[in-house]
Amino acid sequence: AGDGSGPVGAAAEGGGLPAPERVLFPPTFSVSEIKNKQRRHFMFLRWKQQQRKEKLAAKKKRRKEREALGDKAPPKAVPKTIENQRVYDETTVDPNDEEVAFDEATDEFAPYFNRQTVPKILITTSDRPRGRTVRFCEQLSTVIPNSHVYYRRGLALKRIIPQCIARDFTDLIVINEDRKIPNGLVLSHLPDGPTAHFRMSSVRLLCSSHSYLLLSFQRTGKEPTEHVPEVILNNFTTRLGHSVGRMFASLFPHDPQFIGRQVATFHNQRDYIFFRFHRYIFKSEKKVGIQELGPRFTLKLRSLQKGTFDSKFGEYEWIHKRREMDTSRRKFHL
Repeated sequence: AGDGSGPVGAAAEGGGLPAPERVLFPPTFSVSEIKNKQRRHFMFLRWKQQQRKEKLAAKKKRRKEREALGDKAPPKAVPKTIENQRVYDETTVDPNDEEVAFDEATDEFAPYFNRQTVPKILITTSDRPRGRTVRFCEQLSTVIPNSHVYYRRGLALKRIIPQCIARDFTDLIVINEDRKIPNGLVLSHLPDGPTAHFRMSSVRLLCSSHSYLLLSFQRTGKEPTEHVPEVILNNFTTRLGHSVGRMFASLFPHDPQFIGRQVATFHNQRDYIFFRFHRYIFKSEKKVGIQELGPRFTLKLRSLQKGTFDSKFGEYEWIHKRREMDTSRRKFHL
């Protein structure tokens, strides 16, 4: 319009550039209805941009309302996640349950928690391991105190286990590999079991692990010391998860040496167990850095077997069956 009544004329009178026209998509808008591929991609990006702007505007509006209400503001809404929408499991452990306390006092790990035994670990591999698996076992032995590495060649586990028991080993760890990459871990508690079979993935060795958390500063020394580390077990809430957590705890000596500032973490999230080995670095009273000492890996429980390792006649307490158990994304077993 030549009279300056339109948006272009109004901007010209103010001496500025015209404001860009805001694109409003109808509620029933569907990008899939656009036939042209380039146009469809462009409109999808515009639609996503509009969604982000609307979300940001709603967030600012809620923040202003909370500031105006002050102490009378309602509590913040808890975001919905798969974890907090987890399907209730009737086997969830109650620390005050008498039955759980009785099971803990009589299970296979009771001698360890009663300080009657001292952990002594044997770490071995599959037959004729390759270089990456060998380095992983060596680095794992620096994480677990009082652990010894043995490379077996053709010797069956059924012959190794009696020798371990005779030499007072309390646990046996077997690292399996596929195509030169570690892909499995068998953990057998001696002398009476149980034995856990894990699928291993996302293995990163110390030489390739340069990630730091809370990077306030870096230390050049990245080798773990001989101090006994602290052990952290997260989210092992069910009876099965409780047994697996006690199995991991029994690998480490009883009294951690906090002066070493080293911590081994087993974090269970959606039935995936993430292992990390860190050292705390205190720069001041308020700033704390975490230095990763490696190695790191992820475990997925495949089965829990009673007794020691027996592939033919072993009795299983729990076996992961994908078609029967993985029916819901919000159902977890550990």
